[in-house]
Amino acid sequence: MNQLNAALTLLGTGTSSGVPVIGCDCATCRSTDPRDKRLRTGAMLQFTDATGQPRVILIDVPPDHREQSLRAGIDRCDAILVTHGHVDHIFGLDEVRRYNAMMRQSIPVYADHATWEQLERVYRHIFFSKENKNDSFVASLTQQRVEHGAQLNLHGIRATAFTLMHGRLPILGWRFDSPHTDPLFPIAYCTDVNHIPPESWPYFDGVSTLILDMLRPRSHPTHFTCDQAIAMAQKVGAKQTIFVHMTHDILHGEFDATLPCGMRLGFDTMRIC
Repeated sequence: MNQLNAALTLLGTGTSSGVPVIGCDCATCRSTDPRDKRLRTGAMLQFTDATGQPRVILIDVPPDHREQSLRAGIDRCDAILVTHGHVDHIFGLDEVRRYNAMMRQSIPVYADHATWEQLERVYRHIFFSKENKNDSFVASLTQQRVEHGAQLNLHGIRATAFTLMHGRLPILGWRFDSPHTDPLFPIAYCTDVNHIPPESWPYFDGVSTLILDMLRPRSHPTHFTCDQAIAMAQKVGAKQTIFVHMTHDILHGEFDATLPCGMRLGFDTMRIC
């Protein structure tokens, strides 16, 4: 049986503060357009493997993951790929213990060495559970350290880690390839980036779907601006580009209509097939 029904769902598309922003009454924060309600950025790749088993791969687990999971109806998790260790990308990791309970198995978590140092510090109760005073319900996670160029076989989907620059911080982008013809693939997932180093450009070859950071119109030291993101998308030349990690400076209904052909603003719950 071939892999079936692959889809990438954007579980959240907002920046670290989310949208609406606490205490703000700007047009985006007051907007009634549901596309302007942005939880912190994370995504889910779903597919059916060669045996007919549905699979779910999470990309980051932001603080809003419980709400995102309930909204999307997620009932399993076969792997977690972490881009980096910032709060808005890892502070939902404790929630995945519910998937452990439903699946009765551990979940592999893939991250680079620097991110694992942060995960072990923040989630000491998970990774050093023998130190806990009480025998409590914690997530069961298998630590998998990866670096630039690492290739993973995730139940038939090939996931490749590659380096992106988030200001001065090297983080991971992820490329996904399918063994079968599917217009969704290859996918390049690139959040929290303002520079692509030369050694990473080969991982954009032939990309069909590009998920790319676009923070706001004004300059920022660690994220692409709107103009920079559009220019980078044009350079990559993917068939479709969806922008994520947006602040309240971007009003969806106005800005999306100005984008070049083949580019769109992402929104929470957006399903890309």
